[in-house]
Amino acid sequence: MWASRARYVLGRLIHGLPIILAIVVVNFFLIRLAPGDAAQVMAGESGAASPEYMAQIRAQFGLDQPLYVQFLQYMKNILVFDMGYSFRHARGVAELIFDRLGATALLMAASMLISVGVGILLGAIAAVRDRTWTANLIVTFAIVTYATPLFWVGLMLIIAFSIHLPWFPTSGISVVGAADTGLRHVLDVAHHLVLPALTLSFFYMALYTRLMRSSMLETLRMDFINTARAKGLANGKIVYRHALRNAILPVLTMAGVQVSSMLGGSVIVESVFGWPGLGLLAFEALFSRDLNLLLGIFFLSSILVVITNAIVDVVYTIVDPRIELRRQRHVKS
Repeated sequence: MWASRARYVLGRLIHGLPIILAIVVVNFFLIRLAPGDAAQVMAGESGAASPEYMAQIRAQFGLDQPLYVQFLQYMKNILVFDMGYSFRHARGVAELIFDRLGATALLMAASMLISVGVGILLGAIAAVRDRTWTANLIVTFAIVTYATPLFWVGLMLIIAFSIHLPWFPTSGISVVGAADTGLRHVLDVAHHLVLPALTLSFFYMALYTRLMRSSMLETLRMDFINTARAKGLANGKIVYRHALRNAILPVLTMAGVQVSSMLGGSVIVESVFGWPGLGLLAFEALFSRDLNLLLGIFFLSSILVVITNAIVDVVYTIVDPRIELRRQRHVKS
């Protein structure tokens, strides 16, 4: 079974290659539509620059070439996973991205676990206790958090739990200058992670709560649930063994789709909390017109989305084995 799933994931990844290629092409030309380039940014920082100096910078970074020549060179580099050079950081783009990838992956993983886990729990409770004060309270909480901007949530958490109640740090991923290792370092990073992860998870938690509630209510009205009740099964067993496993599938679908959106949300959260991840790096690259770095981040993001959706498909088959059986029958036919 696991070999079959591995082949299926590999097939999905291969099918995702044209999608990644299309994203790379679109991003390349969209970014070029924005005014300004690296030469103008560097000239502005120096206060003044001669036309000769700006021409030299453009020639150094290949910006003096026609757009189609730049595109062909970029695609040639991408095929060998060469993402170019960052003029702002004076380092290779791939090196910069992989230095920051761990921090963003940690933030997104923690936020995803919180938002999906709590969203499924609250949505299921709201559905099971429909038309009670508990359900109304959960629905109200979901609506409020869904409509609240992420940056405002982050600032309010900093004021509440970093200033008035000094429980958590305001920024960074660890204590500056600390030489902790092992468990002490893990606890330090976890301490810094709490507020950013909560901030990023609030919006998605509300989304998954509402989706889970709707899916659970629909599932509880289905015939197989009525049959289970007619057989005299306990309500808890019906809810958590039969209804929950079917109602959870739309939430997993949405979680896979929202990976790219969560990466976009991390730009705001990392900027508010000074979290040294890809979001903050993209924010800095945008204002410095570091196009190679921006394109590299977008390229990696598209790969992460394709991989995540393949993983979600495997999780489907674990949660609902009938999907695996249907897929095998389709392959055989």
